[in-house]
Amino acid sequence: MLEDEKFMHRAIELALLAEREGNLPVGAIITLDGEVVAEGRSAIWVPEFDATRHAEIEALRAVQANLWESSDEMTLYTTLEPCLMCFGSILLHGIGRVVFGSADSYGGAGSVLEHLPPYFQERIEKTQWLGPIMPGECDSLHERLLALEEARRWQVQGEDAFPFAGADRGCGAIS
Repeated sequence: MLEDEKFMHRAIELALLAEREGNLPVGAIITLDGEVVAEGRSAIWVPEFDATRHAEIEALRAVQANLWESSDEMTLYTTLEPCLMCFGSILLHGIGRVVFGSADSYGGAGSVLEHLPPYFQERIEKTQWLGPIMPGECDSLHERLLALEEARRWQVQGEDAFPFAGADRGCGAIS
């Protein structure tokens, strides 16, 4: 658990960096044999809008090709429970363990675990999921993510576009 906390602290640092850069505060790292092999942070808004630039996807893209043969020995740490897109990509890459800091009841993939197609069910059975492990540190990042996402929606589309403003809509789907 101490090693998990150490690596989660690095993911938190990346989340804070993403926020300073004008993106959502989500960070992710991938480890192999106790060493960081890739890092990623949310980059969906800056430098330009790209909805696929979630922290987890950025980390997966940063893994060196020669390391993928050991993917089942890798651990992905992320400050927020992965969304469906990231969840699918994590499973397709064969990551052996996922550790997340804060739960995302609105956009996190945890709500679909009991309803996976057979192909993904086979893969999830080979993947250890652990979390939330550091809600005290990561829940505040998630709360800021929600506030930033809400402000962005109002700014981009105007307040008439969101008649239920203030409702807890979460946004793990755009982490």
